[in-house]
This record gives sequence, structure tokens and C-alpha cells, in this order.
Amino acid sequence: MATLELYTKGAGVWVPDPEAVWVSATLLRDYKPGEEQLLLKLQNGNEVHYLVQSSSDLPPLGNPDILEGENDLTALSFLHEPAVLHNLRVRFLDYSSIYTYCGIVLVAINPYDQLPIYGEEVIDAYSGQDMADMEPHIFSVAEEAYRTMIREERNQSIIISGESGSGKTVSAKFTMRYFAVVGGAAQQTSVEERVLASNPIMESIGNAKTTRNDNSSRFGKYIEIGFGRKGDIIRANMRTYLLEKSRVVFQASSERNYHIFYQLCAAREQPEMRSLKLEPPEYFRYTKQGGEMQIPGTDDLSDLERTRNAFTILGVQPEQQMELFRILSAVLHLGNVNIQASGRSSDRSYIDAEDRSLAVFSKLLGVERAQMAHWLCSRRLAVGGEMLVKPMTGQQALEARDALAKHIYGQLFTWTVRRLNSALQSQKGKAKSFIGVLDIYGFETFDQNSFEQFCINYANEKLQQQFNRHVFHLEQEEYVREELAWNRIEFSDNQECISLIEGPLGIFDLLDEECRMPKGSDENWARKLYDHHLTSKPNPHFQKPRMTNNAFIVFHFADTVQYECSGFLDKNRDTVFEELINILKASQSELVAELFQQLGGAPSVANGSVRSGKRASREHKLTVGFQFRQSLQMLMETLNSTTPHYVRCIKPNDLKAPFLFDPKRTVQQLRACGVLETIRISAAGYPSRWTYEEFFSRYRLLLRGNQNQDQAQASCRQALPQLIPDTDQYCFGKTKVFFRAGQVAVLERLRAERLRAAAVVIQSRVKGWLARIRYRRILWAAATIQRYIRGAMARRLALTLRYTKAAIVIQKTFRMLVVRQLFLMIRESTITIQAFTRGTLARRRYKQLVAERAAVMLQARVRGWLARRAYQRVLAAVVFMQCCVRRKASRRELLRLKAEARSVERYRELNKGMEVKLMQLQLRVDQQTRESAALRETLKAEREAAGAELGALRGIIQKLESKKQEKPPPSPVINEKEMEERRRAEEKAAQEILRLKQELQELQRDKEEVCKEKEDLTALLHEKEKTQEEFVQKAVLQASAALQSELDEEKMKYQGLLREFSRLEQRYDNLREMNLLSERAMGHRRTDSALSLNFEPLSPTSTPRSVSPFPSAFPSPEEQRRISVTSPTLERGLSVCSSEGPLDQLMEKMDVAKDPAVKKKVEDLEYAYDAVRVANKFLESQLQKQQSQWKEEVEVLKNQLSQTICSASSAAKKRYLWELLEAREFECMRLRRELKELRNMTGLRHLLTQVSSSAPTTETICPAQLKPAAVSGLLECRKRDETKLIKNLITDIRPECALDLPPGLPASVIFLCIRQADCSGDQARAHSLCSAALVAMKAALKKQTNDLDMTALWLKNVSLLHDLLVQHSSKQGLESDDMVPMTTDLKDLIRSLSDLCIQAYQQLLSITETRLQKLIVPALLESETIAGLSGSAVKQVVSRRRAGSDPRPVGADAPTMASVLRQLRTLHSAMSRQSLPHSLTEQAFKQMTYLICACALNNLLLRKDVCSWSRGMQIRYNVSVLEEWLRSRSLQAGGAVATLEPLIQAAQLLQVGKKTDADAQAIVRTCTALSSTQIMKILTLYTPHSDLDEKVSINFIRSVQELAKGRSDSQPPQLLMDVRRVFPVTFPYSPPTALSAEELVIPDSLKISFLRKA
Repeated sequence: MATLELYTKGAGVWVPDPEAVWVSATLLRDYKPGEEQLLLKLQNGNEVHYLVQSSSDLPPLGNPDILEGENDLTALSFLHEPAVLHNLRVRFLDYSSIYTYCGIVLVAINPYDQLPIYGEEVIDAYSGQDMADMEPHIFSVAEEAYRTMIREERNQSIIISGESGSGKTVSAKFTMRYFAVVGGAAQQTSVEERVLASNPIMESIGNAKTTRNDNSSRFGKYIEIGFGRKGDIIRANMRTYLLEKSRVVFQASSERNYHIFYQLCAAREQPEMRSLKLEPPEYFRYTKQGGEMQIPGTDDLSDLERTRNAFTILGVQPEQQMELFRILSAVLHLGNVNIQASGRSSDRSYIDAEDRSLAVFSKLLGVERAQMAHWLCSRRLAVGGEMLVKPMTGQQALEARDALAKHIYGQLFTWTVRRLNSALQSQKGKAKSFIGVLDIYGFETFDQNSFEQFCINYANEKLQQQFNRHVFHLEQEEYVREELAWNRIEFSDNQECISLIEGPLGIFDLLDEECRMPKGSDENWARKLYDHHLTSKPNPHFQKPRMTNNAFIVFHFADTVQYECSGFLDKNRDTVFEELINILKASQSELVAELFQQLGGAPSVANGSVRSGKRASREHKLTVGFQFRQSLQMLMETLNSTTPHYVRCIKPNDLKAPFLFDPKRTVQQLRACGVLETIRISAAGYPSRWTYEEFFSRYRLLLRGNQNQDQAQASCRQALPQLIPDTDQYCFGKTKVFFRAGQVAVLERLRAERLRAAAVVIQSRVKGWLARIRYRRILWAAATIQRYIRGAMARRLALTLRYTKAAIVIQKTFRMLVVRQLFLMIRESTITIQAFTRGTLARRRYKQLVAERAAVMLQARVRGWLARRAYQRVLAAVVFMQCCVRRKASRRELLRLKAEARSVERYRELNKGMEVKLMQLQLRVDQQTRESAALRETLKAEREAAGAELGALRGIIQKLESKKQEKPPPSPVINEKEMEERRRAEEKAAQEILRLKQELQELQRDKEEVCKEKEDLTALLHEKEKTQEEFVQKAVLQASAALQSELDEEKMKYQGLLREFSRLEQRYDNLREMNLLSERAMGHRRTDSALSLNFEPLSPTSTPRSVSPFPSAFPSPEEQRRISVTSPTLERGLSVCSSEGPLDQLMEKMDVAKDPAVKKKVEDLEYAYDAVRVANKFLESQLQKQQSQWKEEVEVLKNQLSQTICSASSAAKKRYLWELLEAREFECMRLRRELKELRNMTGLRHLLTQVSSSAPTTETICPAQLKPAAVSGLLECRKRDETKLIKNLITDIRPECALDLPPGLPASVIFLCIRQADCSGDQARAHSLCSAALVAMKAALKKQTNDLDMTALWLKNVSLLHDLLVQHSSKQGLESDDMVPMTTDLKDLIRSLSDLCIQAYQQLLSITETRLQKLIVPALLESETIAGLSGSAVKQVVSRRRAGSDPRPVGADAPTMASVLRQLRTLHSAMSRQSLPHSLTEQAFKQMTYLICACALNNLLLRKDVCSWSRGMQIRYNVSVLEEWLRSRSLQAGGAVATLEPLIQAAQLLQVGKKTDADAQAIVRTCTALSSTQIMKILTLYTPHSDLDEKVSINFIRSVQELAKGRSDSQPPQLLMDVRRVFPVTFPYSPPTALSAEELVIPDSLKISFLRKA
């Protein structure tokens, strides 16, 4: 089937358009060969006739919609210009994708906007991935070059080209940043830092603002980044090409000079810059010509600061920087030197002696002012062997001034590049291979093209030739590898154009020849060009313009360019007078003299020559063109010796507007940069390539015969000749079948027709089946209707008969009712008449009785009313009298109550109504008490007096009775008198007793009232105190929460510092080994013991904790140890400081003494060591301040309570309040204890080890204070056997032997030995044994960096030893009172063991992460666990991988979920075998599942081939397998399953509907774990699963984006997840069981029988 048959009705084609370049149209009728017109319908609905002279004039066909937005242009069915342009526009505007592959070329469109696609998480996602698997990106090209260099050990090159403003510099910058991160082994070393620091320097001195770009590179550069054997960067080198020196003295409108000049002018007010005598840019001639002084969005002052910092990083001292700035400032002042014409015919010139600019110029460069003024206006000539001085005209003097300025700047630029190259060299040795990054100018064509454009276009011709040959070579390699019978592909070779430029008697040769002529001119050179290339040997690439004789036209590969000859000779010579150079050589400035000392030799001149008075020497000077050809030839040799990678940068518009696509400008650049040539070469061969399995899966319905997947190749070979008769349109390879351009579309059409025919058959069968079903339904409906009609007629007849019978019954009943109603009416009338008559008679009688009764009642009421009236008068008088009396008493009472109320209100206002009332009541109680006491005393006195009187009376009575017996009775008058007195006295006493009793009762009632009020006040006070207590508790809780948050933060920082210390320690080991090797090579020898002594203070007790100024927080050993491993790392590049540096001053200020016990050989570690000590001192002061604040708050609380207590004066109340005070004191003590615990938690761990000199003091003091305790069941290790014990138990133990031991046996043995040494009183030996075990365990961990089981074993032993020491080191840790605490102070070693636990845990995770890293993406995203699900969903056109890419494992070798579970099972078994806590295992697997989720999701977000419905189902199934595995081992409680939620939601997003608004709302509602950016990216990358599926429409994506803006997104806005994120880890503290030597089973293989039981 020919391609012409694809021009059928409804087919899409592309037609030319003057504005949009190409517009799409639809065929309205089929095309038949021989027709001269096509009827087309454009996008706007217009119908047009397209003229066709022959079949070659047919418009290009459009690609299927399924290929719209394809990430590789060579994957399109039809490869032509409109398809490429449309695909780039769709990706750029609709998908915001700025990168697109075009075979081996990466097309990068400048978005003129900041995109979040260059972070470290993106670098991690692309690192180690295949180029064909990921979305197009500059990092993908960099990764491909890096992997190819490592794998093939061959040098690589990345060639970045494009127009000015297309983003070349930014692309090169990101490429070098990628190499710095990947080649720096996750930590930026000095070389990587210097490579990145070179960018701001080169941008300052080599970039400028042009009309097309605000930061345009005005030179080309090639940076070689050298890598060592391990793939790390060890050096770099930069080569520059063709600096645009003319910009120094001239700028076009709306352009600027180089950035460095404006940066210096912006910093003119800084103290160190005032000596440069700078002014605003408007003041200088060399900076004001373009009229643009400022670039929007940039700050020249901050850019200068960044440039100076970069110079500092590269080792340029501040003094040398100022020398550099003085030279640049001198160039600006040189441009303001005023040269005036003189003489009769203005044939002379002079400079005013008072010219300020010349004076400043001479002073800045340190040259003689008079000499400079003289030789700027004169020159020296050699005539007849004599030297003559000839004055120059004003114009010639100005040109000499400008030439000097350009030459100075050019030399300064060259010196800067040399200085950068020397700084980028490393002492690590010679690089094994390198990757070169070429940032070269693209093809340029302007209205006026001169020498610079000619050189640039010549360089692009050479690069295009190399590009074409490389593309052809790759095609040839593919065909040879597949053993194809292929014909040579013809491509446009531009060798003729290159020969025109550089060949013998070419343009450059004629230009150099004319430059050597004494009176050479541009006109003569133009005539020579015409003679050689038009007359004698006509060249098809050369032409003369019609309207001028001073220009020529060259037909370049990209476009036709007309060059103006004027200025070519001067720019090619680029000379400066020797006299001026000699003045600069004699400069007092060392840098100026260095710049011009070596100008005697021609090769040292970068881009120009020095004009001397001697003709012989002048003839041997190198021209700019010759030097450029030499450097370009060296570049091409370098590129040809490397494997090239191409990046073509495209400028989408000239307005610098974000995401604005101009098709005219884009097509022009595509033609110029060689992208379309790549398409043409690919289309000339076999651009479409399928493996036999993929072709069989896609087109199996076109094949006939037995269809078996195993015989796919045979089936394809048998069926293709029948499908495509022309055998030249396809070719069979070893593993692939190759098609020419358009043949895949033919196959797609055949497939569509076969599917359409099958659909017609299916439709006919379905329609017949539906018609039969419809007939049966109609037949059944007719029978049903008849049956229902007959039934209705029968029911109607029965109803008529029923109605007739009912009418008769109704008539009979009606007649009966009429007669009955008449009878009832007569009867009712009769009864009514009788009732009215009888009622009348009864009412008459009743009225009579009522009248009589009323008369009687009236008389009674009148009489009663009169009686009541008299009574009411009397009662009113009595009530009035009572009211008057009560009113008077009430007023008195009211006045008294008002007085009391006023006092009470005042009391409540002043003291909340409590204290005053309490005092009043207390006073009242005291008064009543005193009155009661007085009354009791009075009563007692009265009773005593009455008793005495009664006794006296009784005595008198007894006397009288005795007298009466003795004497005759007295007269009755006297006895009666005495009796009367006695009776009166008794009555008086009785009355007094009664009065006293009444008073006592009143006092008792008052007392009860006072007690009641006291109880009320007490309750109120209790309530008040309870409120205060709740407030205090709330404040304490808030403070505790704040402290806990600070604690967590400091834990995270501490763990990061611990991790960094491990890196520094490893780095120290490496440096020590290198030092040892170098010293041995020089003849010096050093024992290992000396080295170990120098290193011991660093491990592990000297671990730096934090550099934060906030107090760090670390829990006590009795609490759980929660340590974060996600803190930011310290700065790697610690500079070397002198002894009197800022750190020493800070140590003196913080009162931190130098530690004599710690001697380090490495300066950066020593500096870090001192810095940590200073940070510790600072944090201790912060903690002391916080402690004093807590004390002040407690004192204030105590004073408030004391004031409350002192307000009460009652003795009983005082006792009560003092009891409350005591309770509050106990509460305060409890709060102090909690505060003390919090302080213990926030206390800084000591970072420094004990000074060795203090050990003897401890040994002499401790035995005197603490007596050794007798503990049984220990192991004794003699001093001489300690080394042997450590060696046999830890250092030299074999893995197979160690894994057979019971969990924690080495730690148990070590602890029993330490315990025995402590109990025997030998604390020094206990400390040394514990320290030796710690160092040995750390060394064992370092030795087993890749052994998972051994790492878990040592993690268990370190953790167990830590817990045992914590359990026996303090009374708080003892489980019972019978356990005796240890007397040896091992706090520093316990802290070191805690740190070592963390390091072992990190190493355990690191081993598993390394093993999982290469399995995650293939297992979760690529493996087909559900067989046959995606068999029919093969991608329509498979993107081609680069030649030399890594072969991906397929079939049984490909990783699956079983591989991932196998690694997880290995980790789980290793931790379970050592009986590690289950919570620790949960945390470890939470970290692993997060890594799996992050890696898989990041890869999914950057790969289009996995974003489909079938792949989403595969991913969901794979994740469910992982979930099930985690749940089967009870690991879901620790969050291991929850961390997989983003990946689960991404898989669900691939499976849900994506069409309606309801679908959009459901997506936004359910995908809560995904950020809005991630949702948009997945929808954009979604690829249809099959023909039944559709791509996600742009409108749907926009609707989801609008809905996502309204949700409260808790997820961060970044695109990719942070793979490096590490969760905090908690080591639970569980006191171990009691250990005894008798319980331990020690195998003989350990060889520790020398231990004795004690």
C-alpha cells in the first residue's frame, strides 16, 4: 500500500501559511493520482483549493492524535518540518515541557520563566536512569554522558548551541551543577565548589545585555571536567573562543557593556572602591552608549558581591581582586580621555595636560601620565633604518585609544581564564577521563553582518559538519548491528562551504594576505574575493551582491548571509601600538606588568597582535582569524575524539515573554541548528523501528496463520510482504523490523480498516439480533393487548348488569325513605308542641319562686354589707398605725443596711470582697470571744461570791441552829428578815445565771454564723486556688510542649551532626593513609600506634552535636533515646584558620580553653573541634539563662502565695492558710523536680573526653569515697588479657561464628568484665576496658560496611551494652534495691555508645537502601506481575535508545516484586535474628517504604511510558503485594504502610475516569497525599492504554488545576519527593534481665577461656 493512498477524506495535512508557517487542514474528498487540486478545510472553517502539480507537491500528512505531544520527534510517523513544529508547540504551550528529544539531540526551548525542575530531588531522580526511560531533560543528557564515560572509559562532550537568548549559558550551568552533585559523591568538595564558582566570574566579565538576551555570553567556552577512577571530579579546565572585544568600546542601542563595569559603578560608594574614582554609568563613554544602565530584575551590587565571593573561593586574594578592579576602572576612565585635533588640516592631535580621566587612568595602572598622553597621539615609524615619530590625527588617536582599551580588557580576560584554570586543577592526580561542556554561539544573521558573525557562522559550519557525520555514523552503527542490507544515506555535506572559508585561497587566506599588505584595504580584499571565487573558480556557495561592491554573500547550511567587508581587516589585525604596550610593561602594578610582560611572542597574544615600527616583525604576527581557526581546529579534534551529546537551545520569541511561541522564529532556528537535518537523515533511512515482539503484539490481527508469541519473528517475516508489497519500505533485522517514514501510518490504517471491517460484521450481527428481539416483543405485545381488550369488554357487560340491579334496589329504598321521613316529621311536631306547652307552665311557677327568694337574699346582703363596712373602717385604722410604726423601723434598718452595703462594695472593689469581710468576721469573732471570756470571768466571780455568801449563810445558819439549841429561839421578826435577804440573794443569783445563759446562747449562734461564713470563704478560697493550680499546670504543660518541640528539633540536628562526623572521620582516615603513603615515599616512617593516638580523641565521644545558637535537647539515659537523622549537614569546606583567627577570639570571649589532650593533624577537623566547643559553651550559657528564668518564676509564685496568706489575721484561718501554703510548697517542689527532669532532658552532652592527666586524681579520690561492692556471677579479665579479649570477641571474630552466637553475647561478656573491674575497685581498668570495646565495635562496624547481618549483630551488641551500663550506672536505673550501682563514671562512654547505636542503625539502612535502589523502579513500575494485562497496549512507536546505552534486563533477569521483598525479608530476618525491638524494626521499615514510594513516584512523574491505565493497575497490584507483606509481619503500626499512600493515589489516578467535571472533583477530593503539581504532571503525562482509551484533554487538566487551587493543600508544592528525607528514630529503653556468668553459654570457638568467674 503506497503512501499516496493515505490522502483520503478526513485525513489531516499541513499547508504553508505566511503567519503561522504551517496550519493544519482536513481533506474533504479522496485524492486520486493525476488530480491538480485538493479540496481542504482549514482550522478556521474556510474551504480552499490546494494546487498539486505532481505527487511530490502533496502537502505533508499529519500524525495521528495519539502521537501528539510525543517526547521524541523521531518517534513520529511522519517526519517533516510541520510535524516537528507542531509537536514542539504542543509540548511547550499545552504541557509546559521545554525539553524534547530529537534522536540524539535534546531540543531546549527557553521558557523565560523560573521552573521548579532543577532541584536536588530532580537530580536524584535522573541519577542512574536510562535516557530513553525518563522525560526529556538537560539532566538526562548529562547522566547519559556521565554513565557512558564511566562504562566505556571514553571522554564525552556535550555541545550546547543556539542563538543569543536561547538559554545556552543556563543549560551549561545546570549541566555543570549536575556533574558537581553526581561527581561529588553526595558532598561538595573543593573542586566541585570551584567549578560552580567559575560561573559568576565568567558571567561578569564575559556576558552582557543585548537586544535579544539580558545575559548574553559574548564568547564561546569549552569546559573540560576531569573525573577520577571512582567517578569523582578532580579537576577542570576552560578554553574560550572569540571574545567580543568591540563591545568594550561600542554598544548598540538598548544594549550594555559587560556586566562587570556596571557592577563596579554600583559599588562606587563602598569604602574600598572609593579609590577607583568611579561615577554612575551615565558618566562613562564606554557604558552609556546603549542607553541601558539597568537590567530589570537584577541587582548589580549583589552580583558584584557574588563575583567577589567566587574569586575568594578560587583562591584570588582580596588585594589581587582590587588590582583587577583597578584595571577595569582604568578602562572606563580611558574611554573618557578627551583627544582634541590640532594643526592646520587637523593632522595632529593632543590631550589636555589637566585631563582628569587620563590622570586617574595613569594612577590606577601605575604608568607615566606624560608618556601615555604622548603615545596616544603619536606613533613611531621605521624609515630607512631610522625611527621617526609621526603625530596621528584625532580620529586615529581615538582608534588607538579604543584599541588599547580592547587590548587591556582582552588580556585581563585571558589572565582571568588562566587564573581560573590554575585554581580548578587538583592535587589528586591525573584525570582518567573527562566530560567537556561546549557553550558555543549559534548561527547568527543580522541586517549588518561583520567579522564576528563570519567567524561565528564558520564555527557553526564546522560543528554542523561534525554533527551530520556523527548522526550518520550512529545510523550506520544501528544498521550494522542489526545486519541490515543498507544503502548509503545521502545527507547535505557542507564541506564545499567550509573549503570556501578555510581552504587554500579561501576567504580567510585572502583576508590574512591582505592584512599583511602595507596598504591593504577592505575594498582590495573584496575585489580579490570576487576574482578568485566568481571569475577564476566559481564557487556555488559564494555570490556578489547586486547593489554594492563592498560585500559578499555566503550560502551557509542554515541560511544565506550577506557580509559587509568594511572593518574586516582592522578586526582581523586587532593591533595595538608597541609603545603603549611598553608603557604598560613598566607599570608599578604587578598585575598590569604581568599581563603585558610576555607579549613579545606571537602565541601569547590571545586575539590580536602588537604593531611595531619594524616591518619584519609585523609580518609574522598572528591574525585573529588565524588564531580562531587554530583554536577551532583544536576544538574539533577534541570533539572528534570524544562521544558527543547535543543540546540545541531555541528562543521561542523575541519579546522575552514567558511561554510565548513564535513559529517563524522557531522554524528559523530549527533549520539553523540542525534539528531538521537530523529529521531528514532519520527519514532517509528507517526511522520507525519495532522489536518483533512489539510488532506482533500491536499488529497481530493483521497476521494470518498460527499466532504464537514465541514465533513472532517468523510470523512478521511471513505477513509483512503481504501487507506492504514494496520490499524497499521495510527491512528485517536481527531483533527489530525497520520501516521507512510513513509506513507505520500505512500499517495503522490497515489495522484500522481491519478493525472497521470487524466492527461492521459485529454490528450487522448485533443489529439482526436486536431486530429479532424487537419482533418477538411486538408479537408478544399484540397478543397481550387482545387479551386485555377481551377482558375489558366482559368486565364492561358485567358492570352493566350490576348497574341495572343496583338501580332497582335504589328506587325501592328511596320510596321507603320518603314515607318514613313524613311519618317522623309529624311525630316530631306533635312532641314539640307538647313540650313547649309544659315548659311555659313550669317557667311561670319558677319566676314566682325566684322573686320571693330574691327579696330574702337582698335583705341579707344589705345587712352584711353594713356590718363589713364598720369592720373595715376599724381594720384600716389599725393597719395604718402599724404601717407608720414599721415604716419608721424599716427606714432605720435601710440606713444601716446601706452603710453596710457601701462598706461591702468598697471592700469588693478593692480586694474582690474576700479579705475585708474575713477580717471583719475575724475581728467580730475576737470581740465575741473576749466578751464571752469576760462574761465567763464575771459569772465565775459571781458564782464564787454567791458560793462564799452561801457558805457564809450556811455557817450562820449552822451557828444559829446551834445557838437555837443552846439558847431560846430568837424572835420571829429577825428570822424573817434574814430569810427575806436570803431569798432576794438567791433570786438575784438566779436572774444573773439566766442572763448569762442567754448571752452564751447568743454567742453560740454568732459562733455558728462565723463558722458558716468561714466555711463559705474556705470553699471560695479552695476554688480560687484550684483555678490558680490549673493555670499553673497549663503553663507548665505549655512550657513542656515547647521544650519537647525544641528537643525534637535538636535531636534531628544532633543526628545530622553525628552523620557528618562519621563522614569527617572517614575523610580523616583517608587523609591519614595518604599522608602515611607520602611520608613512606619520602623516607619518613611513622608507627601505627602514633597515628591511632592522634585519632583516638575523635572517636566517638568528641562527636560535634549542633552549631545552632538555641539550646539543644538530649534525653537522660533513663528515658527513651529519640534521635533524628535528618538534620542539615555542616559545611563541608571548613577553611583553615590561623591561631589568631576569629575562632580563637570567640573561644577567649566564651572562656573556652584549648584542649591540650586533643592533637589533630588535619586542620579542618581541628577547626571543627574548636568550633563545637565554642558552640557548647554558648549553649550552656543559654541553658543557664533559662534556668534562672524558671527560678524567678517560681519565686514570684511563692511571693504571691505569701501575700495571700498574710492578708488573713485570724489564728484559725492562719493555720488553715499555712496548711495550704505547705501544700503549695509541696506542689512547687514537685514542679521543681519536673523542671529538673526537663533540664536534664535539655542538658547538653559533653563533647570532649576527660583529659588523660585527670585520671590519676580520679583514681586516688574515688576509692576513698566509694567502697567496692561484692557482686557474684561476674567474669574477671586480667589486665594483660584485655587486648586478647577484645581481639577474640570483637575485632577478629568471623562472621559465620558471630552469627551463630546468642544475641548480645559479646556485649554481655564485656559488661560482666567491666562490672567485675568496677566491683574490685579498679575503676581505671573498667573505664579502659569499656573504651576499648567501644573503639573495637566501631572499627568492626566500619569493616562490615556491606554486611547486613553483621551490622545488625553489632547494633544489637552496642544497644545491649548501652542499656546494661545505663541500668547499673545510676540508682534511678536499678530495678530493685538489691542491685548495686557501679562506682565508675561512664557517662561519656554511655553517650558514645548511644551515638554508635545511631551510626549502626544508619549503616543498616544504608546497606538496604543501596541494594533496593536498583530494584525499586523495575520492580514496581516496569514488572508485569499481572500477566497479559498490558500485552495489547504496546506503545505505537517505540522511542529509540542511544547507541551504547546500558542494556536493560528483560525476562527472567528483570527485577520483580519478589526481588524487592527478598531484600526486605533479608533486613527483617537480620533484625529478628538479633532480637532487636519490634518498634525499631517498624521504624526501619517505615524508612524503607518511604524510599520505595519516593523513588517510584519520582520516576513515574518523569516517565511518560508508565503513565497509563494498565501500568497503573500493575503498580497498584505491586504496592498491594508490598502492603500484604508488611501486614503479615505486623509492621503496619509503625507507619510503614501509610508512607506508601502517595504512590497508591498516583496509581489510582491513572485508573480513574478523566473526562467529566465530577471526575475532576473526585480526583481533587481523593488525591490528598499528592500535591497539585504532581496531579497536574501525572495528568499531562497520561498515555492512552489502547485505541479505546483517550488522552486527557487540556480543558480537563485546567479544570482540575482550578479545583486544586481551592483546596487546603497540606502537601509541599514541589514536583518530586525528597528521596534523602530520613525519619527520626527512637531507641526504646528496656532494662535487660539480670546477667550472670553461670547463665551464659560461651562456645569454645571464641577462645576466651582465660576469663575466670568471680
